[in-house]
Amino acid sequence: MTTRTPLLAAQRRGAPARAPRRGHRARRREAAAGWLFSAPAIVMLIVFLAVPIGMAAWVSISDWGGIGSPLSAGVRAVGLTNYRALLTEPGLPQQDLALSLRDNLYYVLLVVPLQTTLALFLAIVVSRRALRGRGFFRTAFYFPSVTSSVAISIVFLFLFANGGVVNGLLGYVGVRGPNWFSDPSGVLHLILRAAGVSRPPHLLAAHGLLGMSWWGWLAGPSMAMLTLVVLAVWTTAGIFMLLFLPALYNISGDIEEAALVDGAGAWTRFRRITLPLLRPVLFLVLTLGLIGTWQVFDQVFLITQGNPAGTTLTPAYLAYQVSFGNEQWGQGAAIAFILFAIILAFTILQRLLVRERGGGANPWSQT
Repeated sequence: MTTRTPLLAAQRRGAPARAPRRGHRARRREAAAGWLFSAPAIVMLIVFLAVPIGMAAWVSISDWGGIGSPLSAGVRAVGLTNYRALLTEPGLPQQDLALSLRDNLYYVLLVVPLQTTLALFLAIVVSRRALRGRGFFRTAFYFPSVTSSVAISIVFLFLFANGGVVNGLLGYVGVRGPNWFSDPSGVLHLILRAAGVSRPPHLLAAHGLLGMSWWGWLAGPSMAMLTLVVLAVWTTAGIFMLLFLPALYNISGDIEEAALVDGAGAWTRFRRITLPLLRPVLFLVLTLGLIGTWQVFDQVFLITQGNPAGTTLTPAYLAYQVSFGNEQWGQGAAIAFILFAIILAFTILQRLLVRERGGGANPWSQT
């Protein structure tokens, strides 16, 4: 004797099936509840993110003078005038933008690899079970990341002053310390000058980009910028160390044992096992580091204000200076969007370089 479910019996009698309708109603109620719970976050994103971005975009193509609302009737659209003044028209705005991009580019090229390498090294060290006091070392390495940036900036001002601790230590070993915050010369120019190259080649001096010669682009970071690099690496490595730690703990010990049985050394295991398995976290760390270094502002504002001679100028600080100092609000907003385009381009390029490729699986992943 067979039993029939009420739904099957109703379908055979030609009666309408109510279960699917109830399921549809339940899904609609769940969707409505989801939108209801998400509404506060969506409203906040619209009010505090989308609307300000839209207004900044309008300011970048308008002649708003900073008084009244940017949406008032007296504000006129000027098209791409502010962008042309920065990118194509020779003048002081273009030179300042070139200076800021050059300085920030050297900052990015130095900070991102150094902080990522140091963070991974610290994570590997504190993740070892044989290390005693791992909790203490984790706290010690992370402590600079939670310290006030104002306090750290003041400490670095004393450390790298002409008569500060750093120059004092260099004096003990017979090295005369540089004027960290006064010398505008780039490191590469100083090295070439020491090697006897005092005049730039004609090809590098006669051509350039954004109103700056290639010789100026190849100056290298100044001593003041190097101090900012040291500060950034010291204060951010602890944060990224915490991102690497869970990924390291998640690596199965069976893979390590299989590699040891096959005779793989420490460097081989790190290169063929650890790094590939850390690829998602590595991409996250590199992306966050890239965005943070291109948006650097507080250290520049607190320590150098772009000096000496604009060798620590960054686009973020330049946008602030142009907007609030020179009251060129349209150009300041345009610099912000140029910076956004640069960060987006670098992030996409980084994604292409770090993405997983076929055929690169670990030889010890199948045990």
